[in-house]
Amino acid sequence: MADEPDYILDVDQLHAPPAPADAVDADGPGARRWLGVHFECCGVYARVYRNRQGTAYVGHCPRCSRSLRIPIGPDGTTSRFFRAI
Repeated sequence: MADEPDYILDVDQLHAPPAPADAVDADGPGARRWLGVHFECCGVYARVYRNRQGTAYVGHCPRCSRSLRIPIGPDGTTSRFFRAI
């Protein structure tokens, strides 16, 4: 294969390096909890993250900066996606 042009890449030879032993999974213990929100004001989607106190999910529309606060209660929901109207 040494005689092939530079723009040809043999993807079978590419391998991702192993993850470090201390790497945290996206859903693992150190991951930030979030909710998916569709902001109808601007028609965009964004993630809204839980505040440090763990009492609410707080965020804003990425286009118009309209703020959003979703309180966390004892009788919460299992839904992870919401619409802000």
